[in-house]
Amino acid sequence: MRRLEDDNAMYFTITSRIVILIGILIYFWIVLRLIRSRALDLKYTLLWILSGVVVLVIDIFPQAFEVVLGLLGIRTYMYGAILLGMAFLAMILMSITSIVSKQKQRIKTLIQQNALLEKRVRDIEEKLSDQATEQN
Repeated sequence: MRRLEDDNAMYFTITSRIVILIGILIYFWIVLRLIRSRALDLKYTLLWILSGVVVLVIDIFPQAFEVVLGLLGIRTYMYGAILLGMAFLAMILMSITSIVSKQKQRIKTLIQQNALLEKRVRDIEEKLSDQATEQN
């Protein structure tokens, strides 16, 4: 990164931007490959895709990121990148927590349904057993 003399903003060099672009393309390839192999469900990967798109836009249009950082009162790209990373991590953690909570409720419901079905099977087995002993 190089520092500008007129203000304290920092820009990524063209080399670092190309490396970031290649990294983002590899990232998208991995995510799409995982979706195709059904290792990831599309509805759960939207935040991952969104984070990649945001980083891609920042890499292509760094001046837009600078404007947003200026509005937030952040003077360097590094602080902005750290803040952005923390924001995406928080959103992804909240999403995962939501998914786990829904799955926990679904598992609880399935356990209850399974217990009811097991009771019905036992009742039917007892009834059949009673009928068989009455006939003998």
